[in-house]
Amino acid sequence: MKVVIIDYGAGNIKSIQFAFNRLGIEAVLSHDPETILKADRVIFPGVGEASSALKMLKNTGLNIVIPTLKQPVLGICLGMQLLCKSTEEGNTKGLGIFQVDVKRFPNTVKVPQMGWNTITNLKSELFHGIEESAYMYLVHSYYAENCKEAIALTDYNGKYASALQHNNFYGVQFHPEKSSTAGAQLLQNFLDLKS
Repeated sequence: MKVVIIDYGAGNIKSIQFAFNRLGIEAVLSHDPETILKADRVIFPGVGEASSALKMLKNTGLNIVIPTLKQPVLGICLGMQLLCKSTEEGNTKGLGIFQVDVKRFPNTVKVPQMGWNTITNLKSELFHGIEESAYMYLVHSYYAENCKEAIALTDYNGKYASALQHNNFYGVQFHPEKSSTAGAQLLQNFLDLKS
């Protein structure tokens, strides 16, 4: 199976690569559209600031390529947020896969949310074998609102969508590569999806 991690200069992609290595998969880093289009699975990572990350995507034309992908795609953290309609971070228009807006946590709570929190209302084969209220590792100041595309919720100043799905596109706000056994199970489930 060919797994490609989109390398566009925004993300701690080495830890994702190591997580797949532990599952026996040699994930390839690439920003080449042909390589990405031919992959069996695509990981869209992201760490950093939304508007500059989107600028990097536009510089490589990947903002056009990503929405056309037909194989299973997993957006992680900022990658998930960029698949949404828009984000308040830098007033950025997203790629519009998920019909939901990304908002900033209010200053009434500790920002960023950093550390372990539970995921509930699990609604996808992506969570096969993962217990309701399993803990995942999160680091973020912005969140996707609860919406009809939510396949998992997390409570931090109210419930928000910590995972989303639309057709072949999946997104998780948490970092599966840093989330111990449950995170490894999620990555294995992603590999096992029927494409």
